[in-house]
Amino acid sequence: MDSINVLVIEDNPLERDELTQVLEKNGYHVVGVAASYNEALTLFYAHSVDVVIIDIFLDGKPDGITFAETINIVPNACKPFVFLTFSKDRQIFERAKLTHPFSFLLKPFNELEILYAVEMAVEKFYAQTNVFLTEKENTVISNDFLFIKKKDSLKKIAITDIVYIEVEERYCNVITENEKFVILISLTKIIELLDPSKFTRTHRNFIVNTDKITEILIADNLILLKGNHKVTLSDKYKDFIHKFRILK
Repeated sequence: MDSINVLVIEDNPLERDELTQVLEKNGYHVVGVAASYNEALTLFYAHSVDVVIIDIFLDGKPDGITFAETINIVPNACKPFVFLTFSKDRQIFERAKLTHPFSFLLKPFNELEILYAVEMAVEKFYAQTNVFLTEKENTVISNDFLFIKKKDSLKKIAITDIVYIEVEERYCNVITENEKFVILISLTKIIELLDPSKFTRTHRNFIVNTDKITEILIADNLILLKGNHKVTLSDKYKDFIHKFRILK
């Protein structure tokens, strides 16, 4: 599991320290803190960033807006961002609004406002295209990641890190090599969202990441997986074995 990567763009030392402390205390990973437009761009392209918190005014100029405009027009660079400002200038607000921020917070901010804003930014951004939001709306599923709500923050799980998924009534247990996450979604629905070349049914209650298989015990109807996990292999789904190149 990876933490959600946050880039902070803030030129006030006290406020950027406070932001960093709030985020890291709640399980987010601050990949960098920038005090200027140029520094922000350098950090943005140097790191894998999931969401950005941007102070609109940097050294007295609305360079935070300029940064948002820049990442919006560069192909594949757009990321969700949250604006912070002390300004109540309507003209500045209208210009900022054109960049389509996912939240807009007035200073002084508080901890819950920041956490809610980051969470909503990630959920709204990844809900735009090719994404599924679970029934309980505590999980966002994109092509590459699951963003799962745990306590006051979102946790990011790479789809490739999933070992297997087990259904329990309306819930699915998502198992990685070291952790377990529970989400409200049917097995039928989640398998529609996964790459069929990587994930396959082995039983009516199990979906397996075929890259994580270490051994198939056909006589025992068992599949052994990385992390010392094992799942059932039923006769109905044994055909998936033909996908593998078997040496005799």
